Amino acid sequence: MSVSRRDFLRLAGAAGVANLAAAQAARASAAGPANPEWMGMLTDLTLCVGCRKCEWACRQANGLAGEEPIDAYDDPSVFANKRRTSGLSLTVVNRYGSDAAGEKPVHVKTQCMHCIEPACASACLVGAYRKSPQGPVIYDDSACIGCRYCLIACPFEMPAYTYDDPLTPVVRKCMMCVERIRDGASRPACAEMCPVEAITFGKRNALLTLARKKIAEHPDKYVDHIYGETEAGGTCWLYIAGKPFEELGFRTDVGTTPYPELTRGFLSSVPLIQTIWPALLMGAYAFTQRRETLARDSGASVAPPTENGSEKPESGRAVAVNRVAPSDDNPSLPSRSRPGRVQGRGSDQASQTRSESTPPEAES
Repeated sequence: MSVSRRDFLRLAGAAGVANLAAAQAARASAAGPANPEWMGMLTDLTLCVGCRKCEWACRQANGLAGEEPIDAYDDPSVFANKRRTSGLSLTVVNRYGSDAAGEKPVHVKTQCMHCIEPACASACLVGAYRKSPQGPVIYDDSACIGCRYCLIACPFEMPAYTYDDPLTPVVRKCMMCVERIRDGASRPACAEMCPVEAITFGKRNALLTLARKKIAEHPDKYVDHIYGETEAGGTCWLYIAGKPFEELGFRTDVGTTPYPELTRGFLSSVPLIQTIWPALLMGAYAFTQRRETLARDSGASVAPPTENGSEKPESGRAVAVNRVAPSDDNPSLPSRSRPGRVQGRGSDQASQTRSESTPPEAES
C-alpha cells in the first residue's frame, strides 16, 4: 500500500483536530469544586416588584437598548406570556400568579445561572465558553464557530442565538457584567439598578450564608430551599422564594450532578480512540491490499512444467498438444502423437477446433 504525503497529512490533521476538540472539552468539563472566591448573585423573589428596571439596565450595559427609554418597561402587558432570554434580552422578568386569584403575584428574573461546572463550556468544541476567575461563565464570540451545541447542553436553556445579523451571528447570554466586577469597582448593572434591592451581589459563600439566615429568621416567609446551591452541581446565581420553585417556572428535574460529569468518562477516552483506530484501520487496509497484490502476481505467473516438459493443464481444461506428424524421416513416432489427438479432457472439442481451422489445401 502506498500513501501519498497529501493523504497522510489530511488524516493526521483530522485526527489532530479531533484530539484537540476532545481535549478541550475534557478540560472544560473538569472545572472542579466551587472556588470560595467566586462572586455570585442572590435574588430574593419575595422582594421583586416586577418593575423590569433590571432588564433596561442590562440592555444598556451590553449596548442592546438603542434609543428605548426606561419608561417603555412599565408596560405590564408583557406578563401575559412567559418569555425567555434572547440575543437582545439577556435577562427577562416573568410573572406567576394573579391578583384576580386573591394572591400576590411573584415576579421571577431569569438569566444565565453561571454554573460551577458549566455544561455549555463542556459542549463547546473550540473553547468559546470558560469559567472566569471571578466566577461568571463568559463567552468569546471570536472563537465561536456557530455549532450551537451550547444551546442544547445548557439545562436552563439560557444561551440564545442571534439571527438578526446573517453575516456575523453570535450566541449571547448574561456574563454577570464581568468587565464591571473584574476590578471590584462596581456591581453588575441589574444589581445597581434594582430599586428594592432584591438582587444582592457578593461572594457565593457569603450569599449562601445570607440566604440561610433569611430562611431561618423568617420560616413563614420562605420555603426551606436555596435554588442553585446544588442544582446541576451548583450555580453562582442563587434564589430564595416564598413558594415552591416548581410553581415559579424553575426546573426541578436537573439533579445535583454537574452535567459535564455525566460525559467526562466518554470525553477523556475520545483522544485515545482517535489515535488508535486510524492506525488499526490503516494496518488492516494495508494487509488487504498486500494480499490482493500477491494474489494477482501469482495468477499472472507461468504454470510449472510437468515431468515430460509440457505445461501442467489447469483442472477442467483441455490443452492441445503440438506434435510432429509422422514422416519417412521419423517412422518411430508413437501413435499417440499423431495429429488430431488431444491430451486431457475435452479432446473432441479440441479436435473439432483443429479441423475447422485447417486450410482446404492441407485437407487435400
